[in-house]
Amino acid sequence: MVDPTLPAPWNLGGSGSVAAAWVKGDKTGWIQMSRNWGANWQALAGLTGQGLSFAVTSTGGQYMQFLNVVPGWWTFGQTFANNDQNFAY
Repeated sequence: MVDPTLPAPWNLGGSGSVAAAWVKGDKTGWIQMSRNWGANWQALAGLTGQGLSFAVTSTGGQYMQFLNVVPGWWTFGQTFANNDQNFAY
C-alpha cells in the first residue's frame, strides 16, 4: 500500500523489512528515496502528474519492482495498493 506523497511499503512476505526504496515517474529514471521515519520513505522530486512505479530491496537482500502502481491522475492523500507481486523466497 502506498500514499504517493509519502510511500510506506509493507508486507514483504517474510523477506524482512525495506532496506532501500526507489520511485520512478513516467518522465524520470529511478530516484533513490530516503527513510523519513518508521516505514515511510520520501523522494524530494517533482512527481505530480506522473504515473509512479516503485522498487524495494529487503533486508533479506531481495530486489523487487512494482511497476505502474499509481496512475498519473493521482492526487495528494490518495492511497494505492498492488497485490499482484510478491517476493519469492
